[in-house]
Amino acid sequence: AVVINAGAFTHYAYALTDALATFDGVKVELHLSNPGAREEWRHRSVITPVVHGVVAGFGREGYRLALEGTVAKLRDQG
Repeated sequence: AVVINAGAFTHYAYALTDALATFDGVKVELHLSNPGAREEWRHRSVITPVVHGVVAGFGREGYRLALEGTVAKLRDQG
């Protein structure tokens, strides 16, 4: 499983998107802030189409939420 906080790479790193797309495990995108509440250019993620879920806007608590979601998804697959 992968929990990724890609920062600014979220918006333009197609190489990262391609790498994530090749990984068959559970993938969760994490943002400490809410990109949708920020500048317009931050509203689009090139990573979102290849991940199972997104956690955003919960600050560092987002890491716990992302891990809980990852574990739940792994259990569903098992």
